Amino acid sequence: MSKIKLYKAENEPVLGYHKGSPERKRVEETYNDMFNSKIDVPLYIGEKTVFTKNKKDILPPHDHKNIVGTFSQADKEHVHEAIENLMKNKRTWSETPWEKRCEIFLKAADLLSDKYRAKITAGTMIGQSKNIFQAEIDAACEFIDFLRFNVSYLTEIYSEQPIDGPGKSNNLEYRALEGFVYAVTPFNFTAIGGNLCASAALMGNVVLWKPSDNQVYTAKITMDIFKEAGLPDGVINLVTGDPEMISDIAIAHPEFSGLHFTGSTSVFRDLWKKIGNNINIYRDYPRIVGETGGKDFIFCHPTANIEASATAIIRGGFEFQGQKCSAASRIYIPKSISNELISSVIDQTKTIKMGSPIDFNNFMTAVIHENAFKRISEYIDYAKSSDDCEILIGGGYDDSVGYFVEPTIILTKNHQFKTMQEEIFGPVVTIYVYNDEEWNSMLDIVDQTSDYALTGAFISEDEESIKTALNKLRYSAGNFYINDKPSGAVVGQQPFGGCRASGTDDKAGSKLNLLRWVSPRLVSRTHNPPTNYPYDYMD
Repeated sequence: MSKIKLYKAENEPVLGYHKGSPERKRVEETYNDMFNSKIDVPLYIGEKTVFTKNKKDILPPHDHKNIVGTFSQADKEHVHEAIENLMKNKRTWSETPWEKRCEIFLKAADLLSDKYRAKITAGTMIGQSKNIFQAEIDAACEFIDFLRFNVSYLTEIYSEQPIDGPGKSNNLEYRALEGFVYAVTPFNFTAIGGNLCASAALMGNVVLWKPSDNQVYTAKITMDIFKEAGLPDGVINLVTGDPEMISDIAIAHPEFSGLHFTGSTSVFRDLWKKIGNNINIYRDYPRIVGETGGKDFIFCHPTANIEASATAIIRGGFEFQGQKCSAASRIYIPKSISNELISSVIDQTKTIKMGSPIDFNNFMTAVIHENAFKRISEYIDYAKSSDDCEILIGGGYDDSVGYFVEPTIILTKNHQFKTMQEEIFGPVVTIYVYNDEEWNSMLDIVDQTSDYALTGAFISEDEESIKTALNKLRYSAGNFYINDKPSGAVVGQQPFGGCRASGTDDKAGSKLNLLRWVSPRLVSRTHNPPTNYPYDYMD
């Protein structure tokens, strides 16, 4: 085995986009050019870009009457063709030297860092209505970090070898899975869309990619980057269309070897059931990796810093309109600091500006689409009609131009209130005020209130209370933050994932995730094999 050269990745610096900066000017110009033009997103099947007659419009959530493009809808034949093409290219790609695979994805990272940075940032602002800073963190920095750190993790994995025994040489091969990987990706992070494909492909797999309809705009940019970086045709094939139809075909295929999923808990469970029902048709037991929903908490101890708590609540709850699986959604505040803390949160929330992402003074923009708008507004209306709570600020919504929902803070007297339990996926946080002396027992309530266990935050200046919280909330969050918001995981620093109804906790952004996309083979060579069966001690 050739000696593995370890590659050490570093996090991509986050550009500031201050007024007058060159990066801000580039994104602004790129945004305006893209917003005022039209794209046509094809299916990517091997060397072919397929444009179908059946298309859907691409509509910016903050200006849903402006069509910025269309994307093709696959039929059943397209999906079958895409899978057949993947399997045709499977052997060549899996046998491509790992150094070459690393080289391709590092080239993609370099393209993202420079040539495509403004384009993918502007595309994320247009297609997913993120403000410029949130788009920078997601589409540029996090995506770049995924690509570079995955290479770093690959070299670590490949370097891990068993010891040799007396007269034996042992080698662990990290083979790709035998079939194809099916990647189902969400609307809210451009980086997740790219990584769920790239991580499996880096390990030698071929990937069928079905992005969210609401992330197709940047999915095309991602495919263009991969192609320019030298990724061979037929390693990642992209199909869009009816998600149930595409999933049913993929999961019913005998060569299906793995599901890499980020999305809703209900969809993930449905796919898992279908995989289980098809288990007898597969050559291998498929790998199932999923990050799903969250009902993420912030718990403020009586010693919590007021300013830090207020910032964690506002940023955690309202960044990207609360459309993160890790967004803060249920807040627990001690009575002794409740008046001051709630007043601070309300006062700061009043200053939040909302509108188009091209207005750089806007902290918030629109939620992703009409169905999300309706779902969130129904939760707000439910709160308005309930005797168990009051709306402290916000509660307004308007879809006349874009799908805008005001940052909304609910105060409830019932710690089991609906908005304390169910995932809303929007800019709505619910506060419950507890008696200071009950903080320890309240941790049990935090643990038991929700089916999810993705992220959580504990804010305290008391070390003993932190130790208690870490123990009592051991399974309440896969990512646990102390004195900060429960979101904002950085690749290489905070591997991300949760358990319970939040997923399989395979930690995107770590080598734990990459290990799911290989099937190790142990090769042991005996140099002087025994030539008769009796053991040495026998006469």
